[in-house]
Amino acid sequence: MNRFQRSDGARGAQRATALELFYDLVFVFAVTQVSHVLLTDLTWSGAGQALMVLLVVWWAWTYTTWVTNELDTESTAVRLVLLAIMFASLLMAVAIPEAFGSRALLFAGAYVALQVGRHAFLTLVAADAGTIERRRASRILVWFVVAGVFWIAGGLAGQMRPWLWTVALAIDYSAPLFLYWVPGRRRIKSTSWDVETSHFAERFQLFIIIALGEAIVLTGATTAALDLDTARIAALALAFLSSAALWWLYFDYVASVAEQQLEHASGNRTRLARDGYTYLHVVLVAGIVLAAVGDELVIAHPTEVLAAPEIAVVVSGPAVYLLGHTLFRLRMARSLSTKRLLGALACLALAPLGWFVPGIALLLLTFCVLITVIVLEHLTAARRRSRRAPSVVEEVVV
Repeated sequence: MNRFQRSDGARGAQRATALELFYDLVFVFAVTQVSHVLLTDLTWSGAGQALMVLLVVWWAWTYTTWVTNELDTESTAVRLVLLAIMFASLLMAVAIPEAFGSRALLFAGAYVALQVGRHAFLTLVAADAGTIERRRASRILVWFVVAGVFWIAGGLAGQMRPWLWTVALAIDYSAPLFLYWVPGRRRIKSTSWDVETSHFAERFQLFIIIALGEAIVLTGATTAALDLDTARIAALALAFLSSAALWWLYFDYVASVAEQQLEHASGNRTRLARDGYTYLHVVLVAGIVLAAVGDELVIAHPTEVLAAPEIAVVVSGPAVYLLGHTLFRLRMARSLSTKRLLGALACLALAPLGWFVPGIALLLLTFCVLITVIVLEHLTAARRRSRRAPSVVEEVVV
């Protein structure tokens, strides 16, 4: 077993600890840095770089979440390791604006150090010899080391950097799909991981809060640095209401439905957690980041017709977010959220109007789409209650 594993009693009602919340503070900064990467370069190249950086930040955070789901964060050794990972994450976040430039090696080196260091601790210190915990950690460590070669090579390279990092990212993101298979070693099964549902789901819910918090920080900081007039204050109000709508769409019932589905999963809980949370939640985060950047652009130029790249960002933020919800529900509950899918398409359909209306009007229209989805879902829920039909949550656990 793991020397620092949570006791069964503690794991039964486990919630996020103060140390985990402290650790998350670094990622508020990291997500803000990702937004600035996109803001400073609204091109396909800039979007690709922002996406890659976001995927790296997400992968660093999500692996730590899987680990702390099983480890006792009250242990001194675990606390020290988590604080070391936190500092490495901070270095990585500091390097983000120049991740593809002068600070490439710092960005890649900090990421590799935290990923390899964490699982070296699990392999060599935390897990007892011959246990499934050590086998798991050692396989993951092998994948991180292989990917790390490409990350460091990319940090040292010039023109080949994007290609080397693409290979590294592909290795990192494909590893869970292959259950960390290593040639010559016995395969491990998905049941080798024990997902404690309440803590695991809560941690991912908190990252959604982190991303939404970054949106509030970005729009607030942008507004504070500009002259205030009626149009700008109205744009800030719309940006705030849009963030509130994004929060509502996730926390009204999606978060509880997904947690219930994960709790009652039989035999495939690890795969469900991997697909729905590790992979699909980053789509939600990407949508929030795009929405935050779109809000900032509108606040900066509320009465002006936006340029084509700016229009694309404003409409794609809520569209990606709603599409992420559609995919998440499809994986977790095996049903299609028609309203959210149509909402995503409606947001994209607004793009041509951006050529003729000012930015604040375009933001208002995307907000109206979000509100329409919320209202239609509440009307559906009201009809269910009037017919005394099971709620969405009740249907999941039947």
